Amino acid sequence: MATQTKPRIDTQRQQSLTAQGMSPTGEVFWNLVPPELIQHAVRRGEGRLADMGPFCAVTAPHTGRSPNDKFVVKDPSSEADVDWGKVNQPMTPAHFDVLREDVRRYLNGLPELFVQDLFCGADPAHQLAVRYVSPNAWHMAFVRNMFLRPDAAALASFVPNFTVLHAPEYQADPARHGTRTGTFIVLNFAERTILIGGTRYAGELKKAMFTVMNYFMPRQGVLSMHCSANIGKAGDTALFFGLSGTGKTTLSADPERALIGDDEHGWSRDGTFNYEGGCYAKVINLSPEGEPDIYRTTQMFGTILENVVLDEQRRVRFDDRTITENTRASYPLHYIPNFVPGGRGGHPRTIVFLTADAFGVLPPIARLTHDQAMYYFLSGYTAKVAGTERGVTEPQATFSACFGAVFLVWHPTKYAEMLGRLLADHDSRVWLVNTGWSGGPFGVGKRMKLAYTRAMVHAALDGKLDTVKTRTDPVFGLAVPQTVYGVPSDVLDPRGTWPDATAYDAQARKLAEMFRKNFERFDGVAAAVRAAGPQG
Repeated sequence: MATQTKPRIDTQRQQSLTAQGMSPTGEVFWNLVPPELIQHAVRRGEGRLADMGPFCAVTAPHTGRSPNDKFVVKDPSSEADVDWGKVNQPMTPAHFDVLREDVRRYLNGLPELFVQDLFCGADPAHQLAVRYVSPNAWHMAFVRNMFLRPDAAALASFVPNFTVLHAPEYQADPARHGTRTGTFIVLNFAERTILIGGTRYAGELKKAMFTVMNYFMPRQGVLSMHCSANIGKAGDTALFFGLSGTGKTTLSADPERALIGDDEHGWSRDGTFNYEGGCYAKVINLSPEGEPDIYRTTQMFGTILENVVLDEQRRVRFDDRTITENTRASYPLHYIPNFVPGGRGGHPRTIVFLTADAFGVLPPIARLTHDQAMYYFLSGYTAKVAGTERGVTEPQATFSACFGAVFLVWHPTKYAEMLGRLLADHDSRVWLVNTGWSGGPFGVGKRMKLAYTRAMVHAALDGKLDTVKTRTDPVFGLAVPQTVYGVPSDVLDPRGTWPDATAYDAQARKLAEMFRKNFERFDGVAAAVRAAGPQG
């Protein structure tokens, strides 16, 4: 008969938890390793093991983030810094105090709690020590995958400078707590505390700390970025910016390059560094042929699969959208064969802005000037496709400033200004790559072949496009290479791929106007940057 894991009793850390306002009456399991956490998760009925060993959890009804339920406590120390509005909704300190005490009381009364002490930020000079407290073992296995795991010596002297209290089954009272619904993600920068409740979706645990880094890193002169990063054999670092579904994770997990990280990084005067120690990849329609490295992680013990569907033999059905389109896999970075152990790289030689243009009019690759790079960074464009949301019958433009507007704390122009200075200081090359549709919009044209996109990205990273002849797109003003090895020349001209050139022109003008309309909200941007947008 299998024996249950005994709780690890650490008097010093128990006192530390007490000092943080916690006085749990049940058992507390400290810093368990993945086999122990998975053992508890199975025992507690938090999910199921798949046939090859990953742990599968279902987070319904929340199968994605709840951005409208995120709040930032409005206090004197940070009030002037925060870009208040829909993204950063204010909460009063009084409401926070009541909610925090109620969450503490709830957690204190549970029979079991799990604690993980972790680091966020691979550069020790810009690192936060974060303590997660949760009633669920699988959620702690998730954060242990996602963040940096201290060694024994670091754990012995670990002192958290941020605490996350996680109560997924606890429902807030909007009248009492100042929330919108029973779900809440509340960040208090002054008290360095995050409260998360009313949702089981694990992505909230990850993205809340990213938001924290987006506040604190710029204060230290570090550009905080929603991007992936890798390093070539020659030691050249590349960054890939992009929203969900644009290929950020896929293109950075390249067998020919070493992966620094797939989602969140900082760029300091010393170079780039990963915030995390793991990856959180979308796995809908995942295949061993298309993404072999990521697929391999989904067959390994320790990986957390979120909202995937299992068949009768507990094999994952990657094409099944029954629960959600947003199926995910969380795995430690070292599950990818070619990774950078230290999580750090140099100043990027090449930067790629990824967009999935469902209108089918942007070129598959284009070289950006400095001003164009600033324009497209602030725009953060991609497009939703018809059918992904109720009522969406044609492509819809999505503009997310800095390719991560929902995670920004300062005004977007602050991040853009920092990027502009770094680009100038390090002479980084910037490319716009369209992984979306060609030959027509979604429903008419076809998605750009991954093999073509990889060939274009490789050519850009290797410097093979630096001297090739380009043509200027008449609508968007972009410099489009006329030849790329391994890519048919007709693919490089989006207008020529459409059976009706007049229809292309109308669609391109329509998207160009959307860009211009969106950019009107950025006051005080340099005239040269504003003029770098679409002109057609």
